[in-house]
Amino acid sequence: MTRLRKIEIRHFRGIQHFTWWPGPGLNALIGPGDAGKSSILDAIDLCLGARRTAQFGDHDFFRMNVDQPIVIEITVGELDDALKNFEAYGLYLRGFRAEDGAVLEEPDAHCETVLTIRLTVQSDLEPQWQLISERAAAQGLTRHLAWADRLRIAPGWLGASGDQNLSWRRGSVLNRLSDERADASAALVRAGRDARLRFGDEAQNQLGQALQQVLATATELGVPVGGEVKALLDAHAISVTGGAIALHDAAGVPLRSLGLGSGRLLVAGLQRAAAMETSVVLVDEIETGLEPHRIYRLLVTLGAKEPAPPLQVFLTTHSPVVVRELSGAQLYVLRQRDGVHVAHCCGTSDDVQGTMRRHPEALLGKSVMVCEGASEVGLVRGLDQYWSGSPSISTFGVVLVDGSGSSAVQRAMAFQALGYRVALLRDSDVPPKVDEVSFKAAGGEVFAWRQPNALEDELFQSLAIESVTQLWQLAKEKKGEDLVDAHLRSASGNKLTLPEIEKQLYVDRVITNEARLALGQASRNSKNPWFKSVTAMEEVGFTIVGPGFESAEPAFGTEVAKLFQWCHHHG
Repeated sequence: MTRLRKIEIRHFRGIQHFTWWPGPGLNALIGPGDAGKSSILDAIDLCLGARRTAQFGDHDFFRMNVDQPIVIEITVGELDDALKNFEAYGLYLRGFRAEDGAVLEEPDAHCETVLTIRLTVQSDLEPQWQLISERAAAQGLTRHLAWADRLRIAPGWLGASGDQNLSWRRGSVLNRLSDERADASAALVRAGRDARLRFGDEAQNQLGQALQQVLATATELGVPVGGEVKALLDAHAISVTGGAIALHDAAGVPLRSLGLGSGRLLVAGLQRAAAMETSVVLVDEIETGLEPHRIYRLLVTLGAKEPAPPLQVFLTTHSPVVVRELSGAQLYVLRQRDGVHVAHCCGTSDDVQGTMRRHPEALLGKSVMVCEGASEVGLVRGLDQYWSGSPSISTFGVVLVDGSGSSAVQRAMAFQALGYRVALLRDSDVPPKVDEVSFKAAGGEVFAWRQPNALEDELFQSLAIESVTQLWQLAKEKKGEDLVDAHLRSASGNKLTLPEIEKQLYVDRVITNEARLALGQASRNSKNPWFKSVTAMEEVGFTIVGPGFESAEPAFGTEVAKLFQWCHHHG
């Protein structure tokens, strides 16, 4: 039962360099699309798969530079006796030190015995597999794994379809369940004899003209055919391989006709049953074809919840369901900059675990904007929709996260630690947290309203009177005039009432600074705020702030413009 200890990939597709020390159980690669997740699975399969050749093209080289060879090296541990055979592989046995992930040329009592397989592809596109070690290289020796040993370490694929694993074809998981093999040749011969008897008479009628021509030609050329030629089935011309022997249900329906999700679940169960033969499984887009409850079942089948998992699984996903179900130690965020890829293990700290459970979708984006509360999330979303003529922030992979007030900085720092590009959007009604200094020093961006404003204060103070009138009207529609009046009286110490605000807005067409301050404070009433939800503030952003943006005070416009510039950056 083998385990992959170290994976190194150089100059393969979009990956210039990648080094990874995966865990012994389930390893889930997450991150935005086109980050290289599927390429890593393909690299593992190409290096360790039981194949004698593989097709490569110029597009498989990093930036199509064929002068830099593709190199994939995988160090394999938990070797069985055959792979540790000194006569066969003694010069190539190395040591793996788990404490720091180092691979040593001379294994000792404190190291695990391992083998390293290297796949190299030069500009001639011919793949070369070999075992590597400095000792063998010093003697000018090269060695491949024996074919039987390649079969032993070859990973299994849990593909989008179960066809290849639901029949007894080469590489199928069914062939790994036992040493039993079916021989269809005898049955085919019997079937051929029966078919010859039934087919002969029909063929005489269907092929009579051709048969007469054959007979005439044979007679003319003196070819002995016994005075007659017949069209009969030749049993030896029909072959049935293992791939033609497939699983069927009780009604005789092939199991390859199962739904996509059912087929994947069945194959996953078979992979687990065959774990002693194939202990490494690759799964691309594990959620494909599965409802959430079946995703959970598949993860359980693959050993995700077990302290001693039977399989080492490498999977990719874009599903928040998968992120929620796995622990931080099983999740690796794949990030890349200029072709250099890094797999950040999410870890099990409270900040990270809480962030994963609460905002799993954010781990699937490129950049994260942590907003202090739901109202900030709604405002940015509303403005993004209003400015539909320019690219949406989602186009650039930006995910908005509700930081839940006081924990916003901690949420931002948790994403930052995982290699994400992160910004923080906060109110200024309370002093910034000390952690904000560390966040900014590590490259984080902070956007904030003017002191001492929360978002609602900023809107009522910055927007033109036409927009303030719309906010006031929306508040009355949502909360009712009595409640809005009560909140206003409370916020102003009974100095301002609903009729007074109505006079300023609709008659005088001038609103005082005192009224703006009171409206901001009233709108964020702690028990029943006017707009403090994603949905409500999204409507405000789309129908009021967006149309009135050009008329707003410059300080507000400048901060919002900077915020969207950050979102539209391709960092």
